Amino acid sequence: QVKLVESGGGWVQTGGSLRLSCEISGRSFNNDPIAWYRQAPGKEREWVAAIGRTSYLNYANGVKGRFTISRDFDKNAAFLDMGALRPEDTAVYYCNAGGYIRTGRYIASEYWGQGTQVTVSS
Repeated sequence: QVKLVESGGGWVQTGGSLRLSCEISGRSFNNDPIAWYRQAPGKEREWVAAIGRTSYLNYANGVKGRFTISRDFDKNAAFLDMGALRPEDTAVYYCNAGGYIRTGRYIASEYWGQGTQVTVSS
């Protein structure tokens, strides 16, 4: 059974930093891209960042220069380093693994974690 578990969320003040982790078990996604999404209260889930097996990296415009996605193939895990956080970054952050890239964009798979809450206060 595939399982994705996010962690690292919490409360932080504007300008602060957090590191989110996504630990994957049940199968390896080392040949597949992984992505982070977020969902703020009352809004639809939105894509944040994606990383491929080799050189593919892509970020949503609102997080470019502030967030960094990475992965550890040995640990079957992915990370999202978030800096210069803003109140509008407040959301539940989700990891998705095993999607695919189409016209440069990440298309999500059926594999999601349960999410981790990030709250940024002003």
